[in-house]
Amino acid sequence: MRRRGKHFYADSTEDTPEVIRRYSKSNGYEATLFAVPVCSCGGRTFRLRLDEDAGVAVRTCANCESVHTMGDGDEYIADANLQECACLCGGEIFGLTVGVALYADSADVRWLYVGCHCPVCRLTAVYGDWKNEFIGYSALLARV
Repeated sequence: MRRRGKHFYADSTEDTPEVIRRYSKSNGYEATLFAVPVCSCGGRTFRLRLDEDAGVAVRTCANCESVHTMGDGDEYIADANLQECACLCGGEIFGLTVGVALYADSADVRWLYVGCHCPVCRLTAVYGDWKNEFIGYSALLARV
């Protein structure tokens, strides 16, 4: 992973948890658990729309166009104003990683982070984060 200015560039999505960790530490809620979404078709790259205020992220598979609301977003999507994500290079397809910070001595989620890796220019960054009070991190991460 390389840093250019305030941005990180990585060779693959496998480096995204480290970028999320760094970002989350500065946010005060360090992400310690991560999940990488894989489409039912096997696709691993997606277009991403999100609304941090509503706490909703929606991924669309670049391979089969399947649409999936991530985590518990289905509960809040009616109030969401989803915005299409794009990389600084203009790319709109990403490898995604979701990280969560938990409450101390608990399996309950406190904060959620959505990290993106652009396969074109390799920019790797957190594109969204929000408070997420989900009971049981494993169930939430299984839904990314």
